[in-house]
Amino acid sequence: MVEKTILKCAIVDDSTLQRLSIVKLIQMHPSLELVGEYKNAIEAKMGLASNEIDLIFLDIEMPILSGFDLLDDIQRKPQVIFVTGKTKYAFKAFDYDAVDYLRKPIAKDRFLNAVHKAITNYKLKHEEGFDDEDFIFVKSNLKKRKVFLNELRYIEALGDYVKLVTEHESLVVLSTMKAFQALLPKERFLRIHKSYIVNLDKVQRYNSKTIELEKDQLPLSRNRKSDLVEALAATQNA
Repeated sequence: MVEKTILKCAIVDDSTLQRLSIVKLIQMHPSLELVGEYKNAIEAKMGLASNEIDLIFLDIEMPILSGFDLLDDIQRKPQVIFVTGKTKYAFKAFDYDAVDYLRKPIAKDRFLNAVHKAITNYKLKHEEGFDDEDFIFVKSNLKKRKVFLNELRYIEALGDYVKLVTEHESLVVLSTMKAFQALLPKERFLRIHKSYIVNLDKVQRYNSKTIELEKDQLPLSRNRKSDLVEALAATQNA
């Protein structure tokens, strides 16, 4: 079983209401743990020196020291998601290798996308902790992409291509279903139809014709139902 990635987070913002809104978003996310909450950059500098932080949600315009000043002053820099009400700092923010730049008030989907980037960066940096079966490389839009198998929901055939549907995005890859199926661990993925392969961990319900995932309903071939029952039983007993 893949150990869940947890990023230790801090918030730096002079607005009490804004800190509260980010706290709520962090508390609702299973891969984030709030370690520090600071109302200015001076407090944050002291806190970051004594706590190990993986990700910081950082306001830019603050009294005395700005968010940029804080990053200039600390040696051990965590990943940074800037949170600000203005767009004028966006270009400078990426000079600091920012994961993302979120406008206030923060939209939940933008928050989730930004956090997903940070989690992916963390996993890539610490990839020595992964087993071979935890991810695969695919080529999509002329770029090599790393796909974590515990985030892969299902694969759909699209002619000469396959579409990978993950928890956060869809990727189209030049491949046949047969070739792609060979890349996946057989105990975790099952071909349920000529056009679909499903992650067994994502299956919530099924009947003689369909399989239900959290957000999707996929067709189930009649001759695949017994394979599905056996495979789900095997995952439960593993």
